[in-house]
Amino acid sequence: MKRSSLRLAGALAASALVLTACGDTDGGGADDATAGSGDDAQSYSIGVTQIVSHPSLDAALDGFKAALADAGLEAEYDEQNAQGDQATATSIANTFATADHDLILAIATPTAQATAQAITDVPILITAVTDPLEAGLVDSWEAPGGNLTGTSDLNPVEEQLALLEEIAPEAETVGIVYSSGEVNSEIQVELAREAAEALGVTIEVATVTNSGEVQQAADSLDVDAFYVPTDNTVVSALESLLQVAESKSLPVIGAEGDTVERGAIATYGIDYEQLGYQTGEMAVRVLEEGADPAEMPIETQTELMLIVNPAAAERMGVEVPAELLDRADTVIE
Repeated sequence: MKRSSLRLAGALAASALVLTACGDTDGGGADDATAGSGDDAQSYSIGVTQIVSHPSLDAALDGFKAALADAGLEAEYDEQNAQGDQATATSIANTFATADHDLILAIATPTAQATAQAITDVPILITAVTDPLEAGLVDSWEAPGGNLTGTSDLNPVEEQLALLEEIAPEAETVGIVYSSGEVNSEIQVELAREAAEALGVTIEVATVTNSGEVQQAADSLDVDAFYVPTDNTVVSALESLLQVAESKSLPVIGAEGDTVERGAIATYGIDYEQLGYQTGEMAVRVLEEGADPAEMPIETQTELMLIVNPAAAERMGVEVPAELLDRADTVIE
């Protein structure tokens, strides 16, 4: 029943209900200004749990903080990073369960799952989570239930893979390296396999359990191109996969903009800092207005950017068509 069309339709429907600005950058209306100013202004304690450090997830946290600051909220952040280890993510969640925070921000699917299992009495905002329903985090996109809501980074896998038709039209097999422990990646691999049928290509996969295995996994695949999903383990070791691709002159398509900036050829992607900002706006509604996460639909971004890196293409022995460059929103110099 995991059909990409239904999942994307559900995500976009939920997004359409709620993609509105939740506060002006000067701190919002009179009530917000009163709450965020004065000697007795409340300072919120926010626990942050992040599965691993890489630029996209870091940008989401920056955006979240900016949204709270723009709304005039004072906050102290207890920032914890699991360094890619699920056991550490669980330990962080258990510590937060007794930490008396006002709100928890969980960045990426593995940390969101650990936090949701450990904490049921404090609001949880998630971001950079591919499919919160498939991950077992919510009852539905439209009505999450429980104490959790937030934003999804569900990406248009079919449109991203279709870029190969322009960049490497002769490609018949596409390799995907992903972490066997990340449900978000399993979802994207399934979406890629569905898209591959329509595009006339075959998906070959190799799984890893940690970032140190990425290069060997990539090298083991006999393929014509690579697709890099928003897999936290793989993206944190992206350069090792790119090294394999460049040595074999194989084009790489990414699932988000940072992957292209670091050396993939192209993507249709979202802005993770803006996604984090959007999550921060939701947090403001929870903290300042008493909004109930159970009734706040999961939000997404509907505006995608075409990002192209011609220098990366040259290193992989590929020439980017002029038409693709002309359509690009961003060309990495």
